[in-house]
This record gives sequence, structure tokens and C-alpha cells, in this order.
Amino acid sequence: MTTVAVMQPYFFPYAGYFRLFAAADLFVVYDCVQFPRRGFVHRNRLPDRSGRLDWLTLPLRKCRRDTVIENLAFPADARSELARRMCRFPGLDRLDLPEFEELRLALFAVEGRVVDYLDDLLGIAGGFLGMSTPRIRSSALGLPADLRGADRILEICRLTGARRYVNAPGGRGLYDHDEFRRRGVELRFLPAWNGPDDSMLHRLLTEPHNLLARDLTAM
Repeated sequence: MTTVAVMQPYFFPYAGYFRLFAAADLFVVYDCVQFPRRGFVHRNRLPDRSGRLDWLTLPLRKCRRDTVIENLAFPADARSELARRMCRFPGLDRLDLPEFEELRLALFAVEGRVVDYLDDLLGIAGGFLGMSTPRIRSSALGLPADLRGADRILEICRLTGARRYVNAPGGRGLYDHDEFRRRGVELRFLPAWNGPDDSMLHRLLTEPHNLLARDLTAM
């Protein structure tokens, strides 16, 4: 039975996000929805020089409030601006180590479309964790613009041939098991995440990757 997970692309999300990679046969990068300005698509929190969590935010080109994630873009000076913002986080100095060269190059490849950048980073992070789950973009599926909520997710399941949809535990209030069952799709939620909410960027740089991967697959 093919299992699909659907989630907005986040900037080095917390470890619990990557449990969806472990639980699914296919991960759909949900980029055809409105960009949530207060969310984690373009930012995350890392320890600053005092040890307190502070936001590292990607520089974005100005856009309308109703812009969808697919259409976000970087400004011309994004690389230098990101480097300036990263200076506040001493843990990022480890990016200069040889084992993190791929990660460092990808992190500074801030040009063009933001979704391409985020998708690449998710794939690289998954690689460090031993997760090679295939990814596609929801924007490539030609979803009807009038579909909302569960109907949009169910259409993604139909188009990808998925018979099971797995979601993060926070989605329990959004979807109904009976509705999915009527459409021939099993609805499953991951158990609550009890681990730390630190950005995966910080954890990849400071923790053994095999232990991180073990925690994510022990569900």
C-alpha cells in the first residue's frame, strides 16, 4: 500500500518533521498553498551567542500577502544578507568542516525560487539521516484551484495512487477518518513528538547522525 505524506517545505524543520520521510513512500512538498509569514517556511530558531534561541530568517524578495509558496523568490543580495544574519549563530561555524561541505554549499545557494532551495535542503538533510524518500511538488500535480482542505489532500492521494495518508499529530483536528475511508484512503497520524524542537540544521552540525536517525524511526 502506497503511503503519501504532504507538508509545506520548512527551512531546516525540527526532527519530528522528518518522521514523515520515514513513514511515507512518497513525500509531497506542499508548495501550492499561501505562504504563511509567521510559520517556518522561511525561518527557524537556533542558539545565538548567548545560548538563547533566536530566529535565522531567509531574505525574501517582497511579495503580496496572498503569494503561494511556489512563487517565493530570493532578492539579488540574498547570499551576502544570509551570511550576515548567520554570523549571530556560532554553531554554524561547523559548516566549514569538510564533512559538511555539501550542506554549506546548498545553504548558500540562495538564488531563484525559494521552493527549489528548500526542497534541496530537505533532500540533503534526509540524506544525512539515511532517508531517501522520493519527493514531488504539489504544484506539479495540476490541482484544481477551488479544492480546499481535505479535498485537496485526497486529490493528491488520487493523483499519486496513494491508499494511505500519513500526517503529523497536529493535524488530528483537520481531517476525518470516515471521510478519508469513504474515498478509499486510510488516514494515519504520527504519535506525539516528545523530542526537542531544535532546528535540524543545528542538530546535524552538533549531534551524531546515526543517533538522530534512530530516534526518528523509533515510532
